[in-house]
Amino acid sequence: MRMGEGKKQRMQEEKQEEYEDNKEYEIIIAEKPNAAMRIAYALADIAPVKRNFKGVPYWEVNHKGRKIIVLAALGHLFELQEKNPTKEWPIFEVEWKLKKSIARRYASVIAFFAKKASEFIVGCDYDVEGELIGFNVLRFICQRENAKRMKFSTLTKHELLDSYENAMSQIDFGQAYAGETRHYLDYYYGINLSRALMEAIKKAGLYHILSIGRVQGPALALVVAKEKEIQNFKPKPYWKVFIKVKGIKLEYGKEIFNEEEALGFKELEGKNCELFTEKEEKKVFPFPPFDLTSLQLESYRLFGLTPAQTLSIAQRLYLQGLISYPRTSSQKLPPSIGYTRILAKLNKLYFNLTKHITRKKPIEGKKTDPAHPCIFPTGETAKLSSTEKQIYELIVKRFISCFCLEALVEKKKVRAKVGKYEFSSEGKKVLEKGWLEVYPAKIEEKKLPDIEGKFKIEEVILEKKETKPPRRYTAASLVAELEKRTLGTKATRAMIVDTLYKRGYIKERTIVATNLGIKVVETLEKNCPLILDEALTRSFEQKMNSIQQERDLKNMQKKQKEILEEARKILEKIAKEFKTKEEDIGKELLEAYSTIKKEREKANTLCECPICGEGSLIVYRSRKNKRFLACNKCKKSFALPQYGLIKLAEKKCECGFPLLLLIKKRRPPWQFCFNPECKTRKVKGKVVGKTKKRKKRKK
Repeated sequence: MRMGEGKKQRMQEEKQEEYEDNKEYEIIIAEKPNAAMRIAYALADIAPVKRNFKGVPYWEVNHKGRKIIVLAALGHLFELQEKNPTKEWPIFEVEWKLKKSIARRYASVIAFFAKKASEFIVGCDYDVEGELIGFNVLRFICQRENAKRMKFSTLTKHELLDSYENAMSQIDFGQAYAGETRHYLDYYYGINLSRALMEAIKKAGLYHILSIGRVQGPALALVVAKEKEIQNFKPKPYWKVFIKVKGIKLEYGKEIFNEEEALGFKELEGKNCELFTEKEEKKVFPFPPFDLTSLQLESYRLFGLTPAQTLSIAQRLYLQGLISYPRTSSQKLPPSIGYTRILAKLNKLYFNLTKHITRKKPIEGKKTDPAHPCIFPTGETAKLSSTEKQIYELIVKRFISCFCLEALVEKKKVRAKVGKYEFSSEGKKVLEKGWLEVYPAKIEEKKLPDIEGKFKIEEVILEKKETKPPRRYTAASLVAELEKRTLGTKATRAMIVDTLYKRGYIKERTIVATNLGIKVVETLEKNCPLILDEALTRSFEQKMNSIQQERDLKNMQKKQKEILEEARKILEKIAKEFKTKEEDIGKELLEAYSTIKKEREKANTLCECPICGEGSLIVYRSRKNKRFLACNKCKKSFALPQYGLIKLAEKKCECGFPLLLLIKKRRPPWQFCFNPECKTRKVKGKVVGKTKKRKKRKK
């Protein structure tokens, strides 16, 4: 700390104490500093005063003669930890403890202002996580069991002001206890089962981070089941039959799996057939507004963004006040959101889109969410990055399209009858684009003539094909599948998929289960099938939802106790079963990991070692995830650049070492030598592979 900073801080604290002695005030607890700032600006009669106490920002607000202090948490300030840490398992004695980080400073500032506050209001996001954050701050920092509750779906001035003026008289205990129960369950499952797997493989002779969880297990089992289905798939040959009449190619409606039967269609060549044309005009309605899962699917389809990336971007847009709360399952656009006002704002920015609006009442979907409406734009503006702009404008277009006229499509079908066989060809023509003028959806058009009468078959075409294996999951489609099966929550599914990647259980954009992922599932299916039981996981989800719907506090607490007791009994049963087979489980996991290690080494092997001439140089990563090059025989290691793709160049350096290529996006490949003694290693006084050390600041 610099000279005078300690004195300055003491003076600031004295000033704060003096301030608290002289003023009566309310406290609003927001979930994050950005949200706190927006609440402060929404409520302030004149610009709020931003202050800093112990390095933590807060805002002073005057609202209709009332003094308000808007404070921020930092997301979850508390986490579950073991009461008496041990390496044994199963463990169930856990408690909420303050995180060992900057969270402690935020907690101390909230505690300081809570001492003399006249009223408390929770202004965290209105969902189970936000409710639990506020509930924990109240009971563990402010020493209170209840407070008023602001409920909002956007961080816009009018909605924040309305949610303050019409605050709920108490927090939503149903959400708070449902959220707390979920955290307990996930901790019980995560810590115990992950510890079990790691202990098993450790006893087999290897330290490796493995994890499995209440939802992670069934999610991995889904991917592995799909992988085995693909691996066991045997393609079958079949034939598609077409006839050509008046230049039109018409298809037989069935697939033919017998070659002789397919060849029999050749007899139709030169015969007469009767053609009919059928027309139908069909309305194609706009897609419903976005819920989180449909937004994740569309952003993956259009921009290749993973569900986790989409959620992160949407969260940033929400905190900037540009869209409504993204963690929603709703496809509803209630009038209470004020969509007339929003459309008027959007009209100034997106007139080329809003000019197509014809509906007063928007198109909606079936899905609902008791906490929030669908994802919609607020009409506010801000500077955005390119990816943020992509997601924001996608939400804008989807929202506006819900107020547009349906598209009108002419469907045409030309049918040909030849004895007992019927052939057909379908065409489409867009008559009126409607909402398609606004939203990036396409209807493939195919022109067909109107044709009636008897005509000669010019040609019979046989196309030999093979049946295809089922499609692999993508990150987006796996999230959608988890939602369909009621596994996890809208807020956690993307994170679960990311964890499967991080643990090495799955790989590639079109998801492939690795040998390790397959072996983990096979081992658990054989030894502890309850860990992967999808029905059990779904049952817990339903029971937690019942807590959320409950209105009586005692019943909430009773249900929470029952769920945790049930989970405890199940995990004790799993532990008993697991420990009797621990040695076998460890050996099976070790075998799978050894296979993966060999595959990884093979993929990362660059060349023969120039030092010993016997081993191979392989790209490794340290425990701190630092990349380096090392020989698998003499163990000599070399520094490498940490970012970009490393490949072997075709040439050798003048020092005799092989040259390497560093490939980065939007940059030309860079050729370099990794020999630390080589003259070419020094470029403008810098050494390749070494990072510049930061200078220590003087205290």
